[in-house]
Amino acid sequence: MPVLERLRADHTAALLAFERENREYFARWVSDRGEAYFTEFASRHRALLAEQEAGVCHFHVVVDDHGELVGRVNLVDAVAGTAELGYRIGERVGGRGLATAMVAEVCRLAGTVYELSALTARTPLDHTASRTVLERNGFTVVGAARVGGRPGVGYRRRLDTTIGPV
Repeated sequence: MPVLERLRADHTAALLAFERENREYFARWVSDRGEAYFTEFASRHRALLAEQEAGVCHFHVVVDDHGELVGRVNLVDAVAGTAELGYRIGERVGGRGLATAMVAEVCRLAGTVYELSALTARTPLDHTASRTVLERNGFTVVGAARVGGRPGVGYRRRLDTTIGPV
């Protein structure tokens, strides 16, 4: 069973390889990140870790049973109890429910560990799989949005902040 791990410095090489391997696939749905993203990846990774350390973002990678990085699920701009959810699952492992399961896990962490009360998300209007992931995880449509210059849908989900019996 794949697991979600909080982003660490030692994920740099695997995350870069994942992004390169899936670059064309991801560009079908969102704007390509451009060459600078890849050439400056190490410094960008350090900046992400600094944001995470400051508590304004919560970055995660998805690691499969063989220890290979196959996705990422992030919470960005965690301010006033709300954050924006973003996720990427590699093309070769897509369509198996992995995104749905990992988003569910991040939603659980967001409410119980990161103490957030709501999440927002956006996805392209024509990205049916991504919309399905959000809807299966209790997100509801809140209106139109733009995603990489394309028409999209905005979503929101209130979170359970109950940690459990004491």
